Amino acid sequence: MPGDADLAAVGSLLAEPARAQILLALGDGRALAASVLAAEAGIAPSTASAHLGRLVEGGLLTAEHHGRHRYFRLAGPQVGELLETVARLAPAAPVRSLRQGTRAEAVRTARTCYDHLAGRLGTALMAALLERGVLAGGDGAFHPEAGDRLSSPGGDVPYELTEHGAGFLRDDLGVDVAAIGGRRPLVRYCVDWSEQRHHLAGALGAAVADRLFALGWLERAPRGRAVFLTSGGEAGLSDVLGVEVEALAHYS
Repeated sequence: MPGDADLAAVGSLLAEPARAQILLALGDGRALAASVLAAEAGIAPSTASAHLGRLVEGGLLTAEHHGRHRYFRLAGPQVGELLETVARLAPAAPVRSLRQGTRAEAVRTARTCYDHLAGRLGTALMAALLERGVLAGGDGAFHPEAGDRLSSPGGDVPYELTEHGAGFLRDDLGVDVAAIGGRRPLVRYCVDWSEQRHHLAGALGAAVADRLFALGWLERAPRGRAVFLTSGGEAGLSDVLGVEVEALAHYS
């Protein structure tokens, strides 16, 4: 008969700095080669192999074979939610170089949380969808005193897509909600760890992010979770949703 949840087992996987860095590098949902993850963590390939084996065994990563190479990705959105929640509770890592500072600021400005948008861009997008009546049921703010938990269940605040919102997304953004399939909930949210506000998750959050990438409004950083707005994205988000890019540096 199984016992209570073994939090220590997961905690031990996260407690090693190199493993934590590997998980953060995979936080955007992409699969990366072991050699790339070794470089991200600043460790030797042989050391990375041992850490990756533990993460796979612990259920946080899955491995894929492509030819002679092995690629790794997060085991599912629940792992991305775990990382976002832990990051929400964790202190900021010290910045010891200009390069580290630049990357840290990029992650806080705009990033992916598994397969949806987070950071200042993600929370600004959520606020815009609420302001325009695309979503209803909350205000986009994190209210811990009202029982809004630090986890990402998407059930504490009853956000829902409005009828107007479905038409807006289809006609103005090119996201056909009716075509979104699967068993995944349509509307969920995460408490954004850097902004302490909500960003859109669930199948709709993933579809919106996919559409912005397809439009060329967003581009992924070569390495890491950060994403960057293109010039077309700056104009598009402003025209369609009223998100002013200049405000993202100060959005809260």
